[in-house]
Amino acid sequence: MKPCYIWVLIIIPFEFCDVFFSRAVLGFGVDPSLRINVFSELSLGEDPFEGVSQVQGFHDESRAFLFQGTSRNVRATEEGAERMLKKLRNRGEFTVVATLKQEHLNSGVILSIHHADQRFLELESSGQRNEVRLHFRTQANQAHTEIFPYTLADDQWHKVSLAISASHVILHVDCNRIYERVVEVPSMDLPKETSFWLGQRNSAHGFFKGTMQDVQILVMPQGYISQCPDLNRTCPTCSDFHGLVQKIMELQDILAKTSSKLSVAEEKMNGLETCYCERTCSVKGVIYREDDAWTDGCRNCTCSNGTVQCETISCPPPDCPAGTAPVYVNGICCKECKPVCVFSGRELVEGDMKAVRDSSGKCLLFQCRVSDLLPCFISQCHDFCAEGNGCMEHSDCINLEAAACCSCKDGFRPLRDDNAYCEDIDECAEGKHYCRENTMCVNTPGSFMCICHSGYIRIDDYSCTEHDECVTGQHSCDENALCFNTVGGHSCSCKPGYTGNGTVCRALCDGMCQNGGTCVSPNSCVCQQGFTGKRCETDIDECTNGLVECDSRATCVNLPGWYHCECRDGYHDNGRFTANGGSCEDVDECKSGKNGCANDTVCFNLDGGYDCRCPHGHNCTGDCIHDNKVKHNSQIWVLENDRCSVCSCQTGLVMCRRMVCDCENPTVDLFCCPECDSRLSSQCLHQNGLLTYSSGDSWVENCQQCQCLQGEVDCWPLSCPSVDCEFTLVPEGECCPRCITDPCQADTIRNDITKTCLDEHGITRFTGSSWIKHGTECTLCQCKNGHICCSVDPMCL
Repeated sequence: MKPCYIWVLIIIPFEFCDVFFSRAVLGFGVDPSLRINVFSELSLGEDPFEGVSQVQGFHDESRAFLFQGTSRNVRATEEGAERMLKKLRNRGEFTVVATLKQEHLNSGVILSIHHADQRFLELESSGQRNEVRLHFRTQANQAHTEIFPYTLADDQWHKVSLAISASHVILHVDCNRIYERVVEVPSMDLPKETSFWLGQRNSAHGFFKGTMQDVQILVMPQGYISQCPDLNRTCPTCSDFHGLVQKIMELQDILAKTSSKLSVAEEKMNGLETCYCERTCSVKGVIYREDDAWTDGCRNCTCSNGTVQCETISCPPPDCPAGTAPVYVNGICCKECKPVCVFSGRELVEGDMKAVRDSSGKCLLFQCRVSDLLPCFISQCHDFCAEGNGCMEHSDCINLEAAACCSCKDGFRPLRDDNAYCEDIDECAEGKHYCRENTMCVNTPGSFMCICHSGYIRIDDYSCTEHDECVTGQHSCDENALCFNTVGGHSCSCKPGYTGNGTVCRALCDGMCQNGGTCVSPNSCVCQQGFTGKRCETDIDECTNGLVECDSRATCVNLPGWYHCECRDGYHDNGRFTANGGSCEDVDECKSGKNGCANDTVCFNLDGGYDCRCPHGHNCTGDCIHDNKVKHNSQIWVLENDRCSVCSCQTGLVMCRRMVCDCENPTVDLFCCPECDSRLSSQCLHQNGLLTYSSGDSWVENCQQCQCLQGEVDCWPLSCPSVDCEFTLVPEGECCPRCITDPCQADTIRNDITKTCLDEHGITRFTGSSWIKHGTECTLCQCKNGHICCSVDPMCL
């Protein structure tokens, strides 16, 4: 009877977790093995760093440090970084905590863990855009940035903690839960030589300006409790659920594999119940079983564990009586005693023949017959070998005048003194060969061969010379590599302008090809669609180049490598998204209440806007309502949340515009008009270290919009148009997702836990689960919303 398995999926919302679960988390008593004290690991205060000085902190229980200027390198040593990363590596649950006071408008990195351009964990605070940003890499090896709108750069002390638990991220500020989000699971598969920076991204960018204290990473659930012990600590973390689901999936996979193996084993056992297996030996077409013995010529042989083992037969010395003599008998290895005859004074054994010539010279043959006691004439001389002989394999028969004799063939030696039985001579083992340098001797039956070593070619049967693979073209060098002949082989080296191991060479471009471009020859890039320039560094603005024609209700918005038609103010997409903006339709501001008409005016909807009209017979004031406040007609004011925008009320309508910059005015606000800042100290260095930007300049780098403001670079993710579809893909070289129909090509799917897959074992798999396909080692399958997608596991490549 087959076992029956019932799987139950329990979904518990986070807001109800207190009802079902209780888990104790230590407050102040954190296990030291789970704590990374960043200040101690970097030896701040012991090994002085330029631009860092010890100051009074938020409290006196630990040291605080002031971070100033841009000429600093606060980076952990390789040994220190490895100690910290060892605690973090492949962890799915940890918390970053810090107490800090950041200068107004400063945009800086609190801490950064990255390898080359891959940011595995980076916490950043932007005072220019009033954001807290978390940069990380997902388990799908995609860069991701999570943005939390919040102002930390206000020159005030704040307690900050960011807890990551599998796909769950919680931001606390001053012991208040500010944000709680579900994101792609971060990858903490930290490679060797990953660097650890404090107060900056690298030696040129992301400088934090202000004071930091108690910067720690706690590798434990709900680590924010150590900073705020009075917070609720009974709720389980997302990692608890994630780990449970992961274990269930692993058990599913183990169960499926085990069931399959047991089934196969059971079939084999059933077939083997009546079988008895043993190793046999095959000799000259005859099969011998284990321990069988037989005679091969003058050797005794046995079959032992499938191997033939032979020994030469040992013959005792014969003790023959008078009138007999020891002789070999055909088919018998040892001598036997036979009667003799006397002929011409010599003894002949029974059957021996003797040839003599008579007086005329004729050859006469006599044979010994014991019954006659004397040899008698039988015939004239003839071919004795043709009549039959006792010469065995590897032995030749030779005619003599009166009889035949045996002689071992070249390359063989006799096993007995009459040469009837012979064995092979191993010339290689005994040194009886003529193989010269650069060759290897290989024994063959009756002879030997001289085989050339690898990389050499034959001169004659016994000697070889070096083979120039480079000349003959029989080498493994890349077409863009140089071949150098060596003794017994060759070496490869990439040509100038190429890099690699010589076997594989790829073109080298100074500064590398950007935005998904491919380096096809030295300093020559082929760009992805939407980019141009020598290094593909320039985005093609499809909007300004006239390459795109959007609907009249939409405006063209350029994106790196792409564009999209965005609905104009007063319009919104009707849900049937079209690329040219044809799905934009008018917003009825009057019906939705999204208008600024005062109480004494009437709202009239217009295509793409509205109008505030005074009813006939009324004397309207022309006042406006903005942010639930009455603004009088012709009143001008500055937006509270944007000091660089000016609004005015004009006969019931609110008009807002960006402040006009007059760089000739000495009192111009440089924050609103950064382009007017001509100071050298306000210039910024591009991420590649090759370009310089003035204050106010903007550029795009790695799907981020970057801006230089008063000497500081601030970057934030590009705003992508929303895509309302089940499967999305970000094409190579682009930054924003597009809708696709094939789930197996999708980077992101809108997971629906009600959709499951049935694998090859008949087991139900949940959406998002993965497994190794049965019967393979490298075929990885995933369940994507009811679709099974299989591919080669990249770990096998």
